[in-house]
Amino acid sequence: MKKIKFKVDKHTLTPKHVKLSEKEKTQLFEKYHVTSKEMPKILKTDAALRELDTKPGDVVRIIRKSPTAGEAAFYRVVIDV
Repeated sequence: MKKIKFKVDKHTLTPKHVKLSEKEKTQLFEKYHVTSKEMPKILKTDAALRELDTKPGDVVRIIRKSPTAGEAAFYRVVIDV
């Protein structure tokens, strides 16, 4: 029996996920005056993060299509279970 490998991050309904660099992460926290504890979370085991090589504490930008803004960016801090 052959297993089919499905890449969730390539699916049309999955928004684009981008791992931020340390510099971008620092700038984000300074811009919004927040800490990683105050940010929304995403699990390290999330299927959309599989190809990003993330670790707990990393920040991921999620870019979703928006009917009014064109694109909208959301940010999540990676956590371990």
